[in-house]
Amino acid sequence: MELSLFNILDILGTIAFAISGALSAMNRRLDLFGIFIIAFVTAIGGGTLRDLLIGSTPVTWMENIVYVYLIGLVTILAIVFRNKLFYLRKSLFLFDTIGLGVFTITGVETGIQNDLNPIISIALGAMTGTFGGVIRDILCNEIPVIFRKEIYATACIIGAFTYVVLYDLGVNSDIIYLATTLIVISIRLVVVKYHISLPSFYLSSERNSD
Repeated sequence: MELSLFNILDILGTIAFAISGALSAMNRRLDLFGIFIIAFVTAIGGGTLRDLLIGSTPVTWMENIVYVYLIGLVTILAIVFRNKLFYLRKSLFLFDTIGLGVFTITGVETGIQNDLNPIISIALGAMTGTFGGVIRDILCNEIPVIFRKEIYATACIIGAFTYVVLYDLGVNSDIIYLATTLIVISIRLVVVKYHISLPSFYLSSERNSD
């Protein structure tokens, strides 16, 4: 079977999110079963939501068992080489960022290929990119990154918007895939490096005490 760049990116995103899920689970000291579950739902969460929203069933990982085997293999490797992965500085952030960038593009591409409105396609890209991480964080009893001050979903939206613009301009699809994926990843790297965040709003302590 000949793999397109789209398929390769989808597989790369699955691998990246599976590793980020496994690392999160090990950070929370979960048992072997818990590690596999977190890795699995992180890897397939965004793609599953994407497929369900456009009515594409069975969803990709149910239709192609290779994804299940791939997630299992990657999780085992993450466990075996956990000390090496933890030694890599901010490895969880790295794999999460790769998965975010790749899945955002597969989401917006799916929307466009299904003739959805560009705004809906952008939203689909953002949801595909972020949903797996949301599930991972909730199951690991953490506030999802998307709900914190960090620029996370915004990076997805910018990348997806760029994808739509380049697509309308007739740019080669492979160039669009690579360029927009790198845009999402680059935004995440820059905002974390320079501590750029969105403003947060909250009630004052005086009002809360009333």
